[in-house]
Amino acid sequence: MKKRILFLILTLFIPLAKAQKSFYSEYEAGYTLDYKSMKRPNAKSELTTFILLMNDKESYFKSMNVHVKDSLIFYKKIKNTEGPNIDVNTLFKYSSEYPENIGTTAGKIYVTTPISTAYVSYDEPNNIEWKLINEFKTIGNARCQKAVTTKYGRNWIAYFNPKIPLNFGPYKFNKLPGLIVELYDDKDDFHYKLYSFKKRKGTCQFANSYKNVKPAKKEKVYQWRKNYYLEIDFSEVLENADPETIRRLNRNSRKSYELYNPIELKPN
Repeated sequence: MKKRILFLILTLFIPLAKAQKSFYSEYEAGYTLDYKSMKRPNAKSELTTFILLMNDKESYFKSMNVHVKDSLIFYKKIKNTEGPNIDVNTLFKYSSEYPENIGTTAGKIYVTTPISTAYVSYDEPNNIEWKLINEFKTIGNARCQKAVTTKYGRNWIAYFNPKIPLNFGPYKFNKLPGLIVELYDDKDDFHYKLYSFKKRKGTCQFANSYKNVKPAKKEKVYQWRKNYYLEIDFSEVLENADPETIRRLNRNSRKSYELYNPIELKPN
């Protein structure tokens, strides 16, 4: 998408490294996400996928594209080039609109995310509260129960499978008495669905494959995301572009700010 091109340009020079943190996994789930990244009338949804690694006590959630890229770099199937030698085609092939690495424990949620030309990390309390609803529907071959919550400025509906006793799910959502198999907000701007689940015992060596990660406050990260489009000046990014092109791109960027539709409308 055009609105993400600059984000990719800004992250061209982010230094990547071999895995610094590993994650021991006993189960693996795959989720699709149908999402609308812009608040336009009749906006078309887009589709992407994520991986969720779990054990009995914690989980790790990541874009499938980013997971595959980090795996290829770790096993030296593709080069981890930096700066002017970076492989732009590889960068675009494995890009994601949602590049966060999200770790969940009983008490906290840990996030590592790219911001401009660096990676930052923050944590937040894992204090989500659900209301269980006496409604059920069959998803696949499973009888799943409904639950609702209000979090991050949206009203969310979840269906979980009580026969899979893992209290995790997509993004930062967890603490239900069973694996979340479907999750969506009441406007259906973001709709997660479980498409695979299997046992997977082993250590993912490249779970969080970034170095020089700087600690940050979530409120600062949230504000940066919110102001992202307002702060873009294409004259500082594109060389030899004519003034009218620069003005048009900057106008479109301001418009994108007004239409931007993040998963989190509020930081908590």
